[in-house]
Amino acid sequence: MTRFVGLLYSIILPEGKRVLNAPLRELLERLGHSEVTTLLATGNVVFTARDNDPRAIEKAFEPAFAAAFGRHIDFIVREGARWEKLVAGNPFPEQSARDGSHVTVRVMRDPATADAKKLIEDRAGAAEIVRVVDGDPWIYFGNGTAKSKLAGVLTSRRTGIGTSRNWNTVKKIADAL
Repeated sequence: MTRFVGLLYSIILPEGKRVLNAPLRELLERLGHSEVTTLLATGNVVFTARDNDPRAIEKAFEPAFAAAFGRHIDFIVREGARWEKLVAGNPFPEQSARDGSHVTVRVMRDPATADAKKLIEDRAGAAEIVRVVDGDPWIYFGNGTAKSKLAGVLTSRRTGIGTSRNWNTVKKIADAL
């Protein structure tokens, strides 16, 4: 039995409805996972699975989610140990300590490609710093994300399948493991 972190790319469903924590937890339990904990209201889940293959979990979850909720949404799964490595690899510890909402990691299904990395670096503004650690782009948004041109390119279509979480959320997920 292995602990995992699961991240939905989006919680927006057809007709503007949102994925709620209880139905998300119930779906994972129906798929055979246990000790399922949802965090915040943004599609973050910590759970235990018999299967040790994150890809197999993703492949089982995504069609079940689409059938239950009426929309495909990417689900990124990481082993708990790999999540702890992600936390330890934060390249912006000082900025994270000052304001964790300005530090974001894009958790990728597959490592960011050279083209995706170049796109992200090219779009970074003067107050933004980009570092890729173990295939995941980390970004320090010095002025926040609201007016950032870089934030707009962090999509699956442009940078590969992944989803972004700020440092505050990353830490809460790590604490739940």
